[in-house]
Amino acid sequence: MWMIPGKNQSWVSEFILIGFSSDPTTKSILFIVFLLIYQSSVLGNGLIIMLVCLDTQLHTPMYFFLCTLSLLDMSYVTTTVPQMLVHLLAHSQTISFAGCWVQMYVFGALGITECTFFVVMAYDRYVAICYPLRYTVILSWGLCIRLAAGSWICGFFSSLLHTFFTMSLPYCGPNRVNHYFCEGPSVRSLACMDTHLIEIVDFVLSVFVVVTPISLIVASYIHIAKAILKIKSTQGRCKAFSTCASHLTVVTLFYIPATYVYMRPNSSYSPEQDKQISLFYNVFTALLNPVVYSLRNRDIKRAFLKVMVHGRVHW
Repeated sequence: MWMIPGKNQSWVSEFILIGFSSDPTTKSILFIVFLLIYQSSVLGNGLIIMLVCLDTQLHTPMYFFLCTLSLLDMSYVTTTVPQMLVHLLAHSQTISFAGCWVQMYVFGALGITECTFFVVMAYDRYVAICYPLRYTVILSWGLCIRLAAGSWICGFFSSLLHTFFTMSLPYCGPNRVNHYFCEGPSVRSLACMDTHLIEIVDFVLSVFVVVTPISLIVASYIHIAKAILKIKSTQGRCKAFSTCASHLTVVTLFYIPATYVYMRPNSSYSPEQDKQISLFYNVFTALLNPVVYSLRNRDIKRAFLKVMVHGRVHW
């Protein structure tokens, strides 16, 4: 620990990530399970990125956004799982203060980016169903790139505020984080001062990055539902709804656990429960998103079969 200048108090220089278990056998089993999950996530999302990039029939706004989501998911899960795997094998489970700061910032940035990007994908479905004849005109490539870039900028800027408020708190011991990575609420619970004001600031930020996107997504799907109900044929309504089902599924899997973890006060903080819930919006969504989109999407399956049969796709 470092000494705080001018004060008879120590400053934490590193944290210990407790993880899920201290039993060697359990840790070995968890290592194998999470290694397989991580590899599957990277392969699944990497496959979608490859197919969208190589197959010209997938060069549309919808698949551009899907490709960006896959890149986000790969980055998101890579921020936490590789370190968790190392800690499951190593005797030391420490992370430096600076390393914790960086991990918290990047994890938050990618998470907020994904929150924002789900709104972009909802807007894509809104335009496709409500204005199908003007879809390519409204969603030009220039607008698609600006929307994607704006999501990334919003995420990395917002996370900077959240991380700064959390890591600027005094940490004078203990330094054992009851989590498998440096997540904001888990680290903040170790601060040796009243965090009520920081909680309020964090709650306001959470409203901006969680509640606002959810509200926009709900508003989009209200208009989408109205447009679908106006379609006369049952087959047409089913086809229109199926294009939204995948997006609704991944949004639900991501937002429900994330909202629970980040939009409640420290007084109701439950370390063991939070560790389990965080696996859903961090690890399992990255694994399930490619499955959800590929199983329900004929274009992705067609591009995949083309690769399997011919060994390549045409640019």
